[in-house]
Amino acid sequence: MKVYSLLLGALFTFCTVHLTKAQSFNGYALYNLQNQNTTYLIDKDGNIAHSWSCSASCNYSVKLKENGNIVRGGVYSSNQLSGAAVGGMIQEIDPSGTIIWEYVYSNSEHVSHHDFCLMPNGNVILTAWEVKSTSELTQAGVTSATSEKWPTHFIELEPDGNGSATIVWEWHIWDHLCQDADATKDNYVPDVADYPELMDANTISGGGGPGPGPGGGGGDWFHVNGIDYNPTLDQLVFSSRYASEIFIIDHSTTTAEAATHSGGNSGMGGDFLYRWGNPSNYGVNGAQTIDEAVHDPRWIPDDGRPNGGYIQFFNNEGNNGGSAVDAIEAPEAGYLYSLTSASYGPTNYDWRHNCLANSTGQSASDRMSNGNTFVNVSNQYMYEVDANDNLVWQYNAGPTKAFRYECDHAGIVALLGNDPCGLLSIDEHTLADLKLYPNPSTGIFKLDGVDVKGSEVEINIFNVFGELVKQVENSNTVDLSELAEGVYYASIVFDGHSAVTRKISIVK
Repeated sequence: MKVYSLLLGALFTFCTVHLTKAQSFNGYALYNLQNQNTTYLIDKDGNIAHSWSCSASCNYSVKLKENGNIVRGGVYSSNQLSGAAVGGMIQEIDPSGTIIWEYVYSNSEHVSHHDFCLMPNGNVILTAWEVKSTSELTQAGVTSATSEKWPTHFIELEPDGNGSATIVWEWHIWDHLCQDADATKDNYVPDVADYPELMDANTISGGGGPGPGPGGGGGDWFHVNGIDYNPTLDQLVFSSRYASEIFIIDHSTTTAEAATHSGGNSGMGGDFLYRWGNPSNYGVNGAQTIDEAVHDPRWIPDDGRPNGGYIQFFNNEGNNGGSAVDAIEAPEAGYLYSLTSASYGPTNYDWRHNCLANSTGQSASDRMSNGNTFVNVSNQYMYEVDANDNLVWQYNAGPTKAFRYECDHAGIVALLGNDPCGLLSIDEHTLADLKLYPNPSTGIFKLDGVDVKGSEVEINIFNVFGELVKQVENSNTVDLSELAEGVYYASIVFDGHSAVTRKISIVK
């Protein structure tokens, strides 16, 4: 069965490659199909640059470290709790497939699931469930405690250098509940609308009961499915499918402070610093800006790329039932976030990409350094669009999560060498000035910006379906007069290395 799964994964990868070449995709995509054992790193042409054959199937996500190793959520074979994207273990694996360290977080009382995030210090934070009985729920003020529920918590693991890890920090949503239904029970407040920093224990009815699910069965109470870390603020952002919200908490607390309402940089302990998407969850009238499921929240790096510092996330059904990638500028005020009219702004998204395909669950996105947006639509495909939403790359595999790593990422360099994309010999000024002219043309184009006599130059012409229709070598004249009117893509290759792609039009 294991061999069959590996072969099936490889066959799936090979048979579903489709490229749309509208400009150079200088980087790699890392993914692992859910419940499969093989992790793939593919280059811009869809070739497998590296793969890892792993001992356990992947439950949800895999990420690349700066040392070239991967960290991967795995499905533990002896899980006693079951639910959507259940994991139970986390592993760091080197390029040869050797497990560097492994930690099992699974018993009858708790289990890891869905996502994790890598910390700059090498630690890993896991999302997990913990079991609460009906009597515990009733005492907490839950009014419909007909079966056990599994609230979310996070654990931070520090590798111990001996093949395992130690828990060094925890946060539990159970410590940050409120309710205004029963003054004789725990967590009582007169009005939940006055406590947006806490979770109303009676606002989310999802989860409860045995068996897997989202949406029916499974104890998964809030269905937290994505997490990211901001090293500048020392804060975590996470997403809840059932709440249709994203949340920010303080990571600078101790574990003891994280269980309270004070401490840390924010002075608020483990309470919510910010939340966005569904004000009705904390008793406030306001537009529900995340209609249903939400996944993969992340801070856009503030290093010059568009919307740097914004929070970006996959809004599964936010675009009139279709999927969108949204970004918001959270109202930061030091380590806190300001309220406007009793709710957290903004009133709507600040930036949006309407996805080219839709998914009601899972999925991911990222913003590249050149302003492009990478999108992984679960069970569909992954693609990249430029700042004008023009499709520039597509690969027909749709895992639960995938990420794109650029050529200068330390992990790519460690894994593939100092020049993983073959660009070190190409002059940056030459690339910027390179053009085919006139454009549009009746069919004859001239290449300008490179000395053809001094270089090995190959120009590959693709149609809009990614099919190669013409090749020209060592010439600055490109004669396409035999081709039909329309849009084409010219990929110019220097000395065997793909350098740049230009969109051209033939008009007759």
